[in-house]
Amino acid sequence: MTLASLEQTQAAVKGIVREEWGRALASLVGQLRDFALAEDALQDAVVAALEHWPLDGVPTQPRAWLLQTARRRAIDRLRRDANFKAKRAELAVLHALDRQAGQDHMDESIADERLRLIFTCCHPALAETARVVLTLRTLGGLTTEEIARAFLVPETTMAQRLTRAKRKIKAAGIPYEVPEPALWAERLGSVLLVIYLIFNEGYAATSGEAPTRGELCREAIRLGQIMVQLVPAEPEAAGLLALMLLHESRRLARSDTAGDLITLDRQDRALWDRDMIAAGARLLEGALTQGDAGPYQIQAAISALHVQAPSYAATDWREITLLYGELYALQPSPVVKLNAAVALSFAESAEAALPTLAELERQGALARYQPFHAAHADMLRRAGRNAAAATSYRLALALTRNAVERRFLEDRLNDVLG
Repeated sequence: MTLASLEQTQAAVKGIVREEWGRALASLVGQLRDFALAEDALQDAVVAALEHWPLDGVPTQPRAWLLQTARRRAIDRLRRDANFKAKRAELAVLHALDRQAGQDHMDESIADERLRLIFTCCHPALAETARVVLTLRTLGGLTTEEIARAFLVPETTMAQRLTRAKRKIKAAGIPYEVPEPALWAERLGSVLLVIYLIFNEGYAATSGEAPTRGELCREAIRLGQIMVQLVPAEPEAAGLLALMLLHESRRLARSDTAGDLITLDRQDRALWDRDMIAAGARLLEGALTQGDAGPYQIQAAISALHVQAPSYAATDWREITLLYGELYALQPSPVVKLNAAVALSFAESAEAALPTLAELERQGALARYQPFHAAHADMLRRAGRNAAAATSYRLALALTRNAVERRFLEDRLNDVLG
């Protein structure tokens, strides 16, 4: 095998592993009942895959291979443990599971494990942020760096939060189960937020060679559908699923055959999935009839205005601006304020929105938030302030880890430099 072909095979293996990580880890945590051991054992299996698959070929059931290998690595780790005698019961369970190799591809059982994992991670004994970041790491398969960027904190800080959350689950004896329905309410907000953030990382990947991660979008939508079935009377669950479907309906039109980004104003609307748009609209309509709209319903309403407009020019930006105002009243965060300013820049002008971005810049909360600098650069470009736009494009590029976004921003930078 040549060096080039070996590198290509290794890249393919990494892609498969990344896609299977969340589901494999959910199943493994369910079997081991130990977050740290499950993650360490699966990481051992990933190292083994990177060593063997490029030479032996990718197995027909990659997830089953990873799980079987991870269980064997867990057995090895338990045998080396100083408390080996106390862990004989765990070893017996692992040996029994190892004899069931080949059954790990059953999506229905793995879906149950994923649901148990979400509710375990979102136990009220954990702090709200800890619930979310732990689920993103274990179920979503996001790296510590990706989660840190989503929460605008240093990677070391996020690593410490993850470690503390895993220790708390073990020390507190938090059960690995879906609780009784009467206990869902205290965890529902965290569960929905986790699903939302998993989808966001899939829809706009913060790192990698592709603009999106389809496996995360599909996973979030599956989990959203489960939640709607579990809590059919909860309008925010329906609102979240509607939001994800309406966004997902446009994903295939967001990049060209070369993988480069296509902005909303240039997308081929014939590529949008009209059945998915209709399903999202029905969910949203049903949710809105149940009372005051929550944040997910408002965001879904914004997305609906985009996908239901007959053309980009016909988009009702004024209504979108008003909806962002309602969203900000419920969630007064700098990110929502940024999105409201972007909507205003199209409803009126870039000049009208720039003072809001200047205010956000002075506050400093979004100093390391790449979309802020990208949006600021675009507004300055549209306002004809090319020199200032170039500065903001450079700041955005310095914070960009996604190859497709990097090419897009570099092209825009070259345009303003003339």
